[in-house]
Amino acid sequence: MPAACDSLVDDIEDMVSAHDPKPHDRQFARKNIVPRSRKRNQQQNTEDLLVDSVIPGTQKVWMKTWGCSHNSSDGEYMAGQLAASGYKMTENPSEADLWLLNSCTVKNPAEDHFRNSIKKAKEQNKKVVVAGCVPQAQPRMEYLKGLSVIGVQQIDRVVEVVDETIKGHSIRLLGQKKDNGKRLGGARLDLPKIRKNPLIEIISINTGCLNACTYCKTKHARGDLASYPIEELVERAQQSFLEGVCEIWLTSEDTGAYGRDIGTDLPTLLWQLVEVIPEGAMLRLGMTNPPYILEHLEEMAKILNHPRVYAFLHVPVQSASDSVLMDMKREYCVADFKRVVDFLKEKVPGITIATDIICGFPGETDEDFKETMELVNEYKFPSLFINQFYVRPGTPAAKMQQVQPQVKKQRTKELSQLFHSYNPYDHKIGQKQHVLVTEESFDGQYYVAHNKFYEQVLVPKIPEFKGKMIEVEIYETGKHFMKGQPFGNAKVFTPSIAKPLEKGEVSGLTTCTTAIPVTLIESAFTYCVKPKNSLCWCLWFSTDSLKRKKDVSHTLTNEFTTLRQNSSNSKPDLHSPELLCQTWTLSGFGLKLVSVGLAVFAVIVAYAMEKLY
Repeated sequence: MPAACDSLVDDIEDMVSAHDPKPHDRQFARKNIVPRSRKRNQQQNTEDLLVDSVIPGTQKVWMKTWGCSHNSSDGEYMAGQLAASGYKMTENPSEADLWLLNSCTVKNPAEDHFRNSIKKAKEQNKKVVVAGCVPQAQPRMEYLKGLSVIGVQQIDRVVEVVDETIKGHSIRLLGQKKDNGKRLGGARLDLPKIRKNPLIEIISINTGCLNACTYCKTKHARGDLASYPIEELVERAQQSFLEGVCEIWLTSEDTGAYGRDIGTDLPTLLWQLVEVIPEGAMLRLGMTNPPYILEHLEEMAKILNHPRVYAFLHVPVQSASDSVLMDMKREYCVADFKRVVDFLKEKVPGITIATDIICGFPGETDEDFKETMELVNEYKFPSLFINQFYVRPGTPAAKMQQVQPQVKKQRTKELSQLFHSYNPYDHKIGQKQHVLVTEESFDGQYYVAHNKFYEQVLVPKIPEFKGKMIEVEIYETGKHFMKGQPFGNAKVFTPSIAKPLEKGEVSGLTTCTTAIPVTLIESAFTYCVKPKNSLCWCLWFSTDSLKRKKDVSHTLTNEFTTLRQNSSNSKPDLHSPELLCQTWTLSGFGLKLVSVGLAVFAVIVAYAMEKLY
């Protein structure tokens, strides 16, 4: 064996010639190698240039929202973030570069409209981003393949999704927001938003619910109950009043269940909210199911009697048959619903109770439907939402024995005829009412206002009335409205403590004055960012120095001069400082240019440093 090894080594040494380059020769040769440039296809260069020239944040976006007020709130937040990032929101779908479609999964027609809009967008070669409950509940639907998706708890990342979609990528964000394993209510409430109506702030107090209704698809999207902390909700309300809002809507899948997951309840929230509502402004409470409002009837009656809270409550009954309610898994009986309505009608005189009814739920008999008709005839609800049952895929009700389509249609027709057989407002002609004017009627002929009971009152279209509470006399009524005429020298309340934002203006991006508690302030001024795309120079003043009225539009130079003068006489009160922020808002496109400029500058500096050292 050793002999064989020696023979092998000799053979290897014989392979190396004395004329072969030595290792140091090879190293020297490497230093003199000049790399040859690779010829690139001219067409490929052009394509790369075109791709690189797409700068997200400069395009036009059209958004369409279907469904409930919770969905509307989500849509307002998404629009606000996109506008703050530089995108232009347009009401003309044909001129938009991208369509943002915010869907609803409650009923088939809403999803059909959503699906048809996706098809139309593709036909027009539009970029598409889908949001809302449909893609959250059914992300693997065939017609959603290849599309970018924003989950209902990911709306704070809409800019990220739209940016990537504009570049030609597809991105899906469907996760849940959690804190230490506990599910949160959703995206932050202090995000930029564009209110559909600058006078109305929609606040989602919680997401999801505690029920498991057999017909509901929304549960698949919104999940179990997750509530926002009271302090965050109060802060959001206060901010809205600073931006000229005069009416607040509280919304969720079930407002009555609010707080059960965080150790509080709905009345506690409402009492804290009414403390910050200015005179003349109003609060409207959203839908609540009977089981959870039953526990708080006494407190709810007191709150609904408050002068700055509408005496209005939406309590869905769905059916007056206990058998049907059991199949729906509604967790209450008809007697529970009647108890809620009777108690509130007694304790809150004139209260408006709105309710929902589903016609033709699986297994509903003629006798079941008759009981529902009798309930409507007994209470004569002034606001009644009548829904024909639609099978929603993936729900337990979809597997039940279905009522014949023609029977569902007939029952829906009969209930609608009963509802239109009575006029709830005829007895109010001649009454004098205070109404809050918030919007324009569909025909553009009147302003729309609401009285204490959230009944619709049409008033003359006088610009000075918009956003004001006025006193009118009712002179005409219809099925869904009254008409009022201002009279005499009636007092006009101005609830907005600031001028309302313009339509389409982004909330949260204006100059602000705010007090912030701190324990220690060492520097004369602080650099801060509030919100993310606004740059604020924040100057600290003592409480005494701020007693002299200051216009928040002063220039930084003037404010700094004042600071120096004050600092020479007295030191700021570190225990109760007030912060005056002068805000310069950069558009999203401006921020992108600044970012690109800084990046180029960094590259130049790095190159120079490399050459020097």
